[in-house]
Amino acid sequence: MTSQLSLTRSPRRIVDALRGTGPVFSFEFFPPKSPGEARLLERTITELVDLRPTFVSVTDRAGSAAQGLTREVVARIGAETGLTAMAHLTCRVHSRDEMRAMLADLRDAGVENVLALRGDPPPGGPFVPPVDGFGYADQLVRFIREEGFDFCLGGACYPEGHIECADRAEDIANAKHKVEAGVDFLITQLFHENAYYFDFVARAREAGITVPIIPGVMPVTNLKQIPRFTREWGVTIPTRLLLALERCETDAEVFDVGVRWATTQCRELLARGAPGIHFYTLNRSPATRLVLEAIRTSA
Repeated sequence: MTSQLSLTRSPRRIVDALRGTGPVFSFEFFPPKSPGEARLLERTITELVDLRPTFVSVTDRAGSAAQGLTREVVARIGAETGLTAMAHLTCRVHSRDEMRAMLADLRDAGVENVLALRGDPPPGGPFVPPVDGFGYADQLVRFIREEGFDFCLGGACYPEGHIECADRAEDIANAKHKVEAGVDFLITQLFHENAYYFDFVARAREAGITVPIIPGVMPVTNLKQIPRFTREWGVTIPTRLLLALERCETDAEVFDVGVRWATTQCRELLARGAPGIHFYTLNRSPATRLVLEAIRTSA
């Protein structure tokens, strides 16, 4: 993971970067579960670090074999590359005492940015709050603030609505609860149709949400992703994109279509005032690199 590049360090707190003059660009990774995944992640970070993202984030695999690796990966990224890194923290399995200890561990490791999330439900079942834990992200955010931890806090939001929330007004209200509890910015679930983002931002502003809302983008790079987008995450595949993908005869053609679509998305998002782009990388670099290089070249 070590980089020999001399980087111009971004502000250590993401909210400070968002107060700057230009768009922020960020990458999301997940902790490796195996030596092979660890080598892939190290190679991906090495390949992407020269793109000088404003920050990177590392997901929380609570309840999995990779639990506990988030702090280690975030600390290593910061120490070895100079990049600003953010740790995801979920409510899934931790009591209040465990959460307090984890927050202290992150603070002591020099981590300054945390994305506070409820977390996905376990496979095949509903989300059940842990004993003496938290059932919603805003409860976790409020706990962090009340405990006196001085993290820059982010939260999640859902342009097409959270898959467990049938009412869009309630979904906006849930986002507002996180902001009122103390988040400094929001990052959206991925989407493939920009109208959802612009509509969500407009409704959020009408509801009094003033924090930056960073759009999340993930290019379609293979057809196996589509069921997960639609069934697990409730993400729409626009008809034009789906038809273009169905005409593809090879994986390489699918990749090219996905990259072109995401590039067009990002250009429009930035042109119409989005504060930046958060790329969901799946610990792979080619698509993210191509999209970011294309939009920077055309800026």
